[in-house]
Amino acid sequence: MTRIGGDLVVETLRALGADTVFGLPGQHALGLFEALRRAPDLTLVGARVENNLAFAADGHARARLGAGGPVPVTPMIVSTGPGALLTLSSLQESRASSVPVLGISSQVPAAGLGGGRHGYLHELPDQRASFRDVVKSVHVVRTASQIPTALREAWESAATAPYGPVWVEIPQDVLLGPAGLPPITSVVTSPAAPPLAPLPEPAAAAAVELAAARNPVILAGGGVLRSGARRELLALAESLRAPVLSTFGGKGAFPWEHPLSGQSWLEDWHSTEFLAAADVLLVLGSGLGELSSNYHRFAPRGRVIQVEADAGKLEANHPALGIHADVRQTLSALLERVPAREPDGRAEASVAALLAKVRDRLAGQDLELEQRALADVRAALPDGTPTFWDMTVLGYWAWSAWNPDGAPIHTAQGAGGLGFGLPAALGAAAATGGPVLAVSGDGGAMYGIAELATAVQHGLDVTWLIVDDGGYGILREYLTGAFGRTTATELTRPDFAALAAAFGVPATVSTVDTLSADLASALRTPGPAVVVLPALLRMFEPTHLET
Repeated sequence: MTRIGGDLVVETLRALGADTVFGLPGQHALGLFEALRRAPDLTLVGARVENNLAFAADGHARARLGAGGPVPVTPMIVSTGPGALLTLSSLQESRASSVPVLGISSQVPAAGLGGGRHGYLHELPDQRASFRDVVKSVHVVRTASQIPTALREAWESAATAPYGPVWVEIPQDVLLGPAGLPPITSVVTSPAAPPLAPLPEPAAAAAVELAAARNPVILAGGGVLRSGARRELLALAESLRAPVLSTFGGKGAFPWEHPLSGQSWLEDWHSTEFLAAADVLLVLGSGLGELSSNYHRFAPRGRVIQVEADAGKLEANHPALGIHADVRQTLSALLERVPAREPDGRAEASVAALLAKVRDRLAGQDLELEQRALADVRAALPDGTPTFWDMTVLGYWAWSAWNPDGAPIHTAQGAGGLGFGLPAALGAAAATGGPVLAVSGDGGAMYGIAELATAVQHGLDVTWLIVDDGGYGILREYLTGAFGRTTATELTRPDFAALAAAFGVPATVSTVDTLSADLASALRTPGPAVVVLPALLRMFEPTHLET
């Protein structure tokens, strides 16, 4: 068997630790897919559209993050030009949510690189320029001998905090030409320039301020989860007697029903004020962006201490004692320095009062249907089932109200693009074996409906809940709120149950009264399933009590 450049790619991926590759063939990528055919120990998962393929790779990586061991980089292979460009919106989500995806694209023959116009199919003047400001790093290969080191550098980039997607381009003729190197069996990486430890002086200053605080509060972001710092966060919160609120990306960082848990109602003005009133607010792994700051209306009145592995997010939105470091390492340093406090019940009482205000506000808005629907979805899940949510009304509810203990939640709220739910759940099922729950509205469902074929082809254990409200429900509310009317929000849509059946996927048309039982039954049955809930759900009014 003649080894080719594509074999070098596959050998290097295996040596780096990959066991699953997401791929969609194309004319310039034939050498890659021939090499994958020769590698039976690598699982190849396909998709029908490249953006969904990238979401699937994202979901696969998310499902394995935080489990300990090496950072789980997930490779994805696509072809040149149109195929590559279709991944951009999905890679934007991976970048915003710090998910380590390794995108590998073929390129036109090497003679066509460099901005010339050679008339190759799929040719772009500068394909890598399209990715440069979306991913963490771009690596262009021009010869076969560059393949192993380029992939190693890209892998290290993806797996170094802050994690994120990277991009590698390899010309068609290099993939099809002779390998030129012996088989690659061992690639030593050094991404774990071990997690970034805090400098001692800022850590000591933070400890002094936290020890002296009368009303310390902690805001836990996604960086807590990425660094595997749940245990350290719990220990510090209990030692400080500090309430903990979680960002939408940080849900699951702190036990939901813990007496110190203020949960994650960050679009509620009571929660915004609760954070603002802290005399010392410890922000862990969050840039305090739009969704975490109640649309930039959060105005802290006390001291902010911000711990962040992404230096670009330090003090980006609020002045702070900024600590550029890994969250887990920093929490360990603080635990050594901050003296424990005797419980006096004040913090627990303040949390209970906050959550009572949230409940009272919701009770005045006639939202029993929405709260019941979300509670029934939660009740249907076997313990440990991950969930993937599209940008839909029930998903927006989940950002605030979902109890993630035993049911991890993953959303597209990093970049906010539609179509994330099903393909990301398929990627997670490829990682875990399932079951996995995906949730979409009817508008978002149409972005990924073709991936039902992928679910069947690979036997992936994903139950897909489609909430059919006849249109883009959240945009309907936004337009109505802003202008009193809507445009382009009402949608013609298919019979989702019949369409699922055409793919060979069992489907159930549910009701609010039967939703929990229908979902539980679908989740118990191996393989893909669809549950359709025709219902018009409304969002809560988050800030009308601002004054």
